[in-house]
Amino acid sequence: MGNRAEEDYNFVFKVVLIGESGVGKTNLLSRFTRNEFSQDSRTTIGVEFSTRTVMLGTAAIKAQIWDTAGLERYRAITSAYYRGAAGALLVFDVTKHQTYAAAERWLKELYDHAEATIAVMLVGNKSDLQQAREVPTEEARMFAENNGLLFLETSALDSTNVELAFQTVLKEIFTKVSKQRQSSSRTNAITLGGAQAGQEPGPGEKRACCISL
Repeated sequence: MGNRAEEDYNFVFKVVLIGESGVGKTNLLSRFTRNEFSQDSRTTIGVEFSTRTVMLGTAAIKAQIWDTAGLERYRAITSAYYRGAAGALLVFDVTKHQTYAAAERWLKELYDHAEATIAVMLVGNKSDLQQAREVPTEEARMFAENNGLLFLETSALDSTNVELAFQTVLKEIFTKVSKQRQSSSRTNAITLGGAQAGQEPGPGEKRACCISL
């Protein structure tokens, strides 16, 4: 039997972590879902995922965070995992400019496989390594603004902005879903998980409205 806190939720949002190999996607995932960091994190093979339930106002959101392999040889098997994603963190390493230069290609791949409404954040990871920085913050911020992306710099090592990055993406998804539900409720009485569109389920009616998989 699972923990009730993990089972009792209103929405499931699938979020994918994308970017070049070695930028710290796995440690961002483990820091957010388990508050753990590993210096010896191995290269992800294929796809791994973890979950965490967070509260946004009165709504319980179960985040399914998918960690996709950055190595080229795994790309074919991971592209299918973009489908159904409501959010994405496009991660680069601020100390390796080539991982930032690849962001445009990753963004194109994401939009080729995901819904047009997906919430995307550009994440410059390893911000604790200031002395080795190769990507200026303002350059990355401008790229994000020009492409309509959210932007933050993080450090999975010391936890800087990790919580904020995931929470911001989840809030963006929740805002979009809430607007969709309100729009649906105005046009017709659609029922979602036992609750009318635009309304939260009652205490005894908490079921997942799956915006994923």
